[in-house]
Amino acid sequence: MSDLVIVESPAKAKTIKKYLGSNYEVVASMGHVRDLPKARLSVDIKNDFAPKYDIIKGKEKLVKELKGLAEQSDSVYLATDPDREGEAISWHLAYILGLPENYCQRVEFNEITKTGVQNGMAHPRAINGDLVNAQQARRVLDRLVGYKLSPFISQKIRRGLSAGRVQSVALRIIVDRENEIRKFKPEEYWTIDAKFIPKGSRKTFAASLYADKNGKLKITNQEQAEKIEADLQGAEYVVSKLKNGTRKKSPAPPFITSTLQQEASRKLGFQSRRTMRVAQELYEGVEIEGMGATGLITYMRTDSLRVSNVAIEEVTGYIQETYGDKYLPPKPRVFKSRSNAQDGHEAIRPSMPTLTPDSIKSSLSSDQYKLYKLIWSRFTASQMADCVQKTTQAEIEANGYIFKASGYYVDFPGFTALYVEGKDEAEEKTSQLPPLEMNLPVKCKELKKNQHFTQPPARYTEASLIKILEEYGIGRPSTYAATITTLTGREYVKREAKSLVPTELGEVITQLMKERFPDIVNVKFTAKMETDLDKVEHGDVEWVQLLHDFYGDFEKTLKEAKAEMEGVKLKLKEDETDIICDKCGRQMVVKMGRYGKFIACPGYPDCKNILKYVEKTGVSCPKCGGDVIVKHTKSKRVFYGCSNYPNCDFVSWNEPVNERCPQCGRILYKKKGKKPALFCANADCGYSRAAKTEENTEEKTEEK
Repeated sequence: MSDLVIVESPAKAKTIKKYLGSNYEVVASMGHVRDLPKARLSVDIKNDFAPKYDIIKGKEKLVKELKGLAEQSDSVYLATDPDREGEAISWHLAYILGLPENYCQRVEFNEITKTGVQNGMAHPRAINGDLVNAQQARRVLDRLVGYKLSPFISQKIRRGLSAGRVQSVALRIIVDRENEIRKFKPEEYWTIDAKFIPKGSRKTFAASLYADKNGKLKITNQEQAEKIEADLQGAEYVVSKLKNGTRKKSPAPPFITSTLQQEASRKLGFQSRRTMRVAQELYEGVEIEGMGATGLITYMRTDSLRVSNVAIEEVTGYIQETYGDKYLPPKPRVFKSRSNAQDGHEAIRPSMPTLTPDSIKSSLSSDQYKLYKLIWSRFTASQMADCVQKTTQAEIEANGYIFKASGYYVDFPGFTALYVEGKDEAEEKTSQLPPLEMNLPVKCKELKKNQHFTQPPARYTEASLIKILEEYGIGRPSTYAATITTLTGREYVKREAKSLVPTELGEVITQLMKERFPDIVNVKFTAKMETDLDKVEHGDVEWVQLLHDFYGDFEKTLKEAKAEMEGVKLKLKEDETDIICDKCGRQMVVKMGRYGKFIACPGYPDCKNILKYVEKTGVSCPKCGGDVIVKHTKSKRVFYGCSNYPNCDFVSWNEPVNERCPQCGRILYKKKGKKPALFCANADCGYSRAAKTEENTEEKTEEK
């Protein structure tokens, strides 16, 4: 007889088994074992929204095995993930295994290390009913919105569409930004930049016109710029103001879920789904040479900046030994979490701070190494000393005009010796100024006027969208990746390089939602709902009452929308084709069926003519001249082939483009990756060059 420990994944089970030994049997539930069936609503609205759970299809055999193991064990420990979802999985397991309602063998592992596992096993507790109810409330709420609203959206626009409580708001944010960009009217402004050489020096430095004798100067047209340029012809320039100072920069805090996704997007080019998948692997355990299966980071779904004293002591010792005492702050840093943070777990950090990325690189995949290095570096830097910079600000005056120059140099690198946080906006580049002193004459080597136009706000990237969702309080750490995946997977949003751009379908859905269901796509309403769910978790709000409060207004709004839009069908331009039905002469349209898109006659049911949907690339086949079309493997991987198959066997994993090789004249292909390239497939040629991509620097709208 032994004790049974149930976790969620086989990798996690393997790592934990190593620490618990032979007296424990550690098995995986493979995630949820019981859920709301997909085929129906599965919520009894009239009976206080009672959820109707079933064993998930395909898991019947696993459940039977778990029951058998539980019956043979002295004790059963439920060790699913330490969050709402994990608590709900433990609750479902307890029900299935017939464990008492007040069962006190629920354990949590914030980190999968020997210490973390032993601490978790030493402090078993009862299942937290408030956490379970918060998860149930969210699950039922999302089911009600999805299953009641999606059929209406599909009926009015296109079959197979979905709406969701969080995804619809996220889509609106993206669409609203696109509308801002369309409405934006650029305004002209000019700058005058100069390069100066101080008397007695050879080093030049740059400065920009800042003001005149009346104050800060705005140049709005070419005539104004030319007048200033004429006023400065032959002028004598002199340093009129000089300020030297010291600036300290403090390190960023360790990661929480949202900031990890943002930084992995900026620095590694990872999509949020990829980031969370790799982080899960690092948390659950990786086979490390000489150590076996080892959990490398703490739990990766968290909004807390709290760090244990033990971890701070370990990283402090590492910094002291590696960099020296001067790289330590006067006292350990403590970072404050946001006011609405759950604070259920520590910040994301290495479970063993002294385990450097390079020391285990050979045991990690490329993605695991990159993400572990990012997490390790950020955490270690967060407990290092400030970066100290010596700054200089100078004003140069001539004929009543004032130029401003600034520069700095690093006096002490501090935490920047290891890590510098990425930024969404391009930072202004400054360098060290040459030695300057008051009333020092400087020679103007170059004076240049430049025309500019204010820029519209940038489209959202994954990083900036996650940032804004977090700021608004929409969704929670575990939902960001799934939300973005849904929007792109359903083609409500498309990716252009790193930018998220709404499709016509996404914009039409958003417009319909804004008109008919304003609360569902209202940022403040959705944020309040998240707050209410948090209150359920803390035991301050009863979950059934929350659902009653929501559903009354929602049901009324849905009934009104159905009545007022009876017989109305919204049309999309992207659904139109140039194909004429050969049976009745109508212009055929794109429709969505159970197995994807197809082309059909709009005269159905009088005319039932249908054709296979083909996505053309606009490129001619290099073998036969037919159309190169987009195809998919069974696993939905994209490849390219000729529309004349099987008569033509042209096929390529890389996308062909409408451009010929300048060396051999053959067609060029686009190679995907962080640095897209065009290349010639002719082995005897070898031509390649970088592909032009859309610039994605997220510049804020500049002032005139």
